[in-house]
Amino acid sequence: MSAKICVVGSINADLTVNVERHPIPGETLMGAGGGITAGGKGVNQACAAARLGAPVALVGAVGTDANAKPATALLHEAGVDLTHVEEVNEVTGLAVITVAANGENTVLVVPGANALVDATFVARHNTPIESAEVVLLQGEIPADGFARAVELAKGRVVVNLAPVVDVPRDALLKADPLMANEHEAGLILAQLGLDSAGTPEELARRLKDAGFASVVLTLGAAGALVADDAGLTHVASPQVEAVDTVGAGDAFAGAFCHRVVEGDTLVEAARFACRVGAFSVQRPGAQPSYPSAADTLPSV
Repeated sequence: MSAKICVVGSINADLTVNVERHPIPGETLMGAGGGITAGGKGVNQACAAARLGAPVALVGAVGTDANAKPATALLHEAGVDLTHVEEVNEVTGLAVITVAANGENTVLVVPGANALVDATFVARHNTPIESAEVVLLQGEIPADGFARAVELAKGRVVVNLAPVVDVPRDALLKADPLMANEHEAGLILAQLGLDSAGTPEELARRLKDAGFASVVLTLGAAGALVADDAGLTHVASPQVEAVDTVGAGDAFAGAFCHRVVEGDTLVEAARFACRVGAFSVQRPGAQPSYPSAADTLPSV
């Protein structure tokens, strides 16, 4: 059975170091941690959808180094189809994350193998993209690879442009929906040459008016906004005590696509995705915090 969702995106190994405070230039500090965990928006979103029961295929690249195995370990467990994850002669994408005692963090990203997921690479893996009901994209692969995936897609294209990078305007406007948080929405509007200031409602409407078929704005604990031809709808999120918000936006994106391929409206899918996001922030980590289909989700 072909996957209903195809994620074309990044695969990272996250190296996290905990420190009392961040060092100043030239200073050496002792830290704790140092373990390697799976990360990258592409794998996070694929994992979130698959754990909920969606058939998911991933198109991406890992290196020949030791980090490739931990970067994909939870995808194997979740049942993601990794047939189209290519091993390339590069290092696996790496994020070096330093977390201070006050919660502030710094992140350095080495794209590694992800930088090779260009138009030629994507075209080699056209089959799952062309057969998917939903193709899910982020901003962590080269712009021409992003554009080629949009070009190949025959189903719905969902774009979570994070980070906000410069991609071809025509390809970006194929998003249905464009998914972004409030900060990202402002950056995307600026990229389109439009006013980036205003309330979340104003940003969502402005993006819709810019030519997107639909827009989903995520608002963290405040829920989400869905802008489509029916108007603007606010979706509330369950109120929970957050332990770790890392990867919550990716949990939302994966859960949203899972419900869309099951036939939900955008508002219904966003309502479910808010519950999944709320579940995930109550547990540490990104992928380890994502619910399975058997878990009980918090309610509004």
